[in-house]
Amino acid sequence: MIKIFFNYLIFPGFLFSACVGLIAGWIDRKVTARIQWRVGPPWYQNFVDIVKLLGKETIVPAGAKITFLLSPVLGLLSTILVATILGVTVRLPLESFAGDLIVVLYLLIIPAIAIIIGASSSHNPLASVGASREMKLVLGYELPFILSIIVVIIKSAGSIQIGSILNHQINFGSNLASFSGILAFLVAIICMQAKLGFVPFDMSEAE
Repeated sequence: MIKIFFNYLIFPGFLFSACVGLIAGWIDRKVTARIQWRVGPPWYQNFVDIVKLLGKETIVPAGAKITFLLSPVLGLLSTILVATILGVTVRLPLESFAGDLIVVLYLLIIPAIAIIIGASSSHNPLASVGASREMKLVLGYELPFILSIIVVIIKSAGSIQIGSILNHQINFGSNLASFSGILAFLVAIICMQAKLGFVPFDMSEAE
């Protein structure tokens, strides 16, 4: 029980994945700053931002529904679960469970749905515009992303267990060794860019 708790919550689960994500975000910001001839933030900036944002006052618009407050929590929890499942599975493939790939696919779409629900329940016309943009974006990238995952499933003897997919590639070679595998990888990378809301797929935030 203690080992399971450690694997899923400490390393290589939630805490480790969260730290890696924050450091990766800092690298992205640092590289962007260097390209723009700026110094960029220190390595601990993202950690400080979390403390700062958690300490801010929550302003609820008049007429907003309870889903306005629950949507960010729902999106955060789904992201935490994805990071935990992937962190444990990649490090310990034998710890994966049957159908975990399907679970991850469902969890990955929840943040986008949370944005749409939260914006729609805020009674703000600008937020409604952002929600409609997010819906169009989801309709655009979700199907190609699922198709790219189906390619991986087919090439891994029909397995929907992430650990089995990793073991299959270890024993029989990477999926990137084929044209369809490379094509699926490129499509998945572009779709993940859209899922993360990076440029040029940041139209819902209108940055």
